[in-house]
Amino acid sequence: MNAFVIDAFDFCRISGSREGVTPVAEMTRLTKDCADSSGEIAWKIVGSTSKLGYPQLTLSVNGTVQLVCQRCLAPFAYDIDSSTVLMLGKDDEHADEIEEIIDDESIDVIVGSRSMDAAALIEDEALLALPQVPKHDVCPDTAQLDALKTEKKSPFAALKDLKPE
Repeated sequence: MNAFVIDAFDFCRISGSREGVTPVAEMTRLTKDCADSSGEIAWKIVGSTSKLGYPQLTLSVNGTVQLVCQRCLAPFAYDIDSSTVLMLGKDDEHADEIEEIIDDESIDVIVGSRSMDAAALIEDEALLALPQVPKHDVCPDTAQLDALKTEKKSPFAALKDLKPE
């Protein structure tokens, strides 16, 4: 993915906003979890300042990727639609301090920088939106799976073939 670098603190201070569409094929870490590299991710990143005065980024990603169902091993389309708030600390110690003050599990606190790779944040958000175990709601072709379930092979059936005659 073509990197674009922002001064995260300045971006938040001026309430910056950028949006775009990136092909899945350009997101190398995301393609590793996909069945193929088709599709694209629409994204938006908006800078602001929280009620407590901390810089924060609101990051939204949505699009469709092809995943492999872990039940039937067939590819299927998965819709990503995710949004998150990232509050920025100056360093690890400051980020920990903010996390304690806000005490909100829905907001992630990260260390910001004057040269932050926003493209990496977008790809991270897309990766976090994927299910841990991708699977169809209902698998389209379960014939092989059903056959395995109905065949009740005895664990000793293979031994019968080993017996000398």
